[in-house]
Amino acid sequence: MPRRDIRVTEDEERAPLRKALRELRERTHAPSAFPTAAQAEAERAARRRPRLPAYDATGLPLFTLDPPGVRELGRALHLTRRPGGGYRVHYAVADIAAFVTPGGALDAEAHRRAVTVHYPDARAPLLPLVLCEDAASLLPDHDRPALLWELDLAADGSVVRADLRRALVRSHARLDHAGAQRAIDTGTAEEPLVLLREAGLLRRELERALGGVSLNAPVQEVVRRDDRYLLEYRTPPPTQEWSARLALMTGTAAAGLMLASGTGVLRTLPSLPGDGPLATLRHTARALGVNWPDTLPYPAMLRALAPSHPQHAAFLQRCTGLLHRAGYTVFDRERPTRRPRPADPVHAAVAAPYAHCTAPLRRLADRYALELCLAAASGAEAPEWVRSALDGLPGEMAAGAARAEEAERGCAALVEAAVLRDRIGEIFDAHVVDVVPSRPTAGTVHLRDPAVRGHIEGDGDGPPLPLGHRMRVRLIEAAPGRAEIWFAPA
Repeated sequence: MPRRDIRVTEDEERAPLRKALRELRERTHAPSAFPTAAQAEAERAARRRPRLPAYDATGLPLFTLDPPGVRELGRALHLTRRPGGGYRVHYAVADIAAFVTPGGALDAEAHRRAVTVHYPDARAPLLPLVLCEDAASLLPDHDRPALLWELDLAADGSVVRADLRRALVRSHARLDHAGAQRAIDTGTAEEPLVLLREAGLLRRELERALGGVSLNAPVQEVVRRDDRYLLEYRTPPPTQEWSARLALMTGTAAAGLMLASGTGVLRTLPSLPGDGPLATLRHTARALGVNWPDTLPYPAMLRALAPSHPQHAAFLQRCTGLLHRAGYTVFDRERPTRRPRPADPVHAAVAAPYAHCTAPLRRLADRYALELCLAAASGAEAPEWVRSALDGLPGEMAAGAARAEEAERGCAALVEAAVLRDRIGEIFDAHVVDVVPSRPTAGTVHLRDPAVRGHIEGDGDGPPLPLGHRMRVRLIEAAPGRAEIWFAPA
């Protein structure tokens, strides 16, 4: 499930938006430097030769697919056709357990952080850079310990076999999404990239048939031009969606292994958004001029949107917040009374049981899910250090997710305030998307252009806000880093 991806383009360290982002990191208590003991442990682990798996898969021509310049390369893949039809996908994931000692200072700090927290201009990583951007990263032409998935797909893209083992791997090529997309579009792509497209499209169709929800959310960019900030959206190339679908596929295979073994950690979402959140979202769609017929279900609505369309892009960005209700569920057959198997393990947005297992460089839970999958695939008992950590994982991940969501909300409010900061006093057309039940003259409005939203407060003795309808509003406050956006009825 995607997070809201916001980027800034101004480079000056003293520029107003950069300064406000630094202040936001301070307010949200973003983890900064690692404790001395944890950093020293990471550096020792990076210097020494890690435990190397017996299975040598360095001849497998894996490739990474990430944005240019990124050094945190946590996964690599390769696709081939199966002789009888269908596909074989090899999916390698960085083996963090080869570098982090359970119970050590680094492990304790990873549990405290739980996730990497992203800001538009920086990030607070889960692990020290000496590991996540160097020794543990699947950088090209370097032998690395990894967890290697081997997934066999039928001709329709469904998984018919899943296996996992520790392996020594080597990435043979470092690709970026734009370059990979050009190669596919021009017919110059090698077979693995061609198969990425085929498998990705098949997985999309399977999701549609199951009623799942995927948000192909665009990147929200705040650009500075002539001393004014503008809000723009950049649509990721299709390769990004196709590779994300393979990650989701791997997560569903992982959930299946853990459910079969009786011990696991799942990513769960009990239901799709209810009537209240969907009603607000329908008002937002109306505000942005997005056509959403009353008879069209939410999943079908999302599939009908074009991320390249500015208003559709803005709407998709708003939809990402509805998936923040997901959490983690642990279960253990050795402790069934304390950690029972979930009665309904399905993740509503995926429309299947699902686990996070493809990003251990930036999510703590993935390391534990991978170890449990490895034990399930080999028929072995799960390590005690994994089992003993299960009780605390949901709470730790929830705390980390709360920090990440606070940062995301703060970033969104900050960049939207930056877009409007020089337009105080101007009058805009807006739609009322929410009303405070106890104060019908207060609520939330959404502008179509620029596609931002803010609070509105009318006279307490005035008429109630027209929920779901258009009104004229005057901007009275938009100061990045100092306050949220506020409007008043015009």
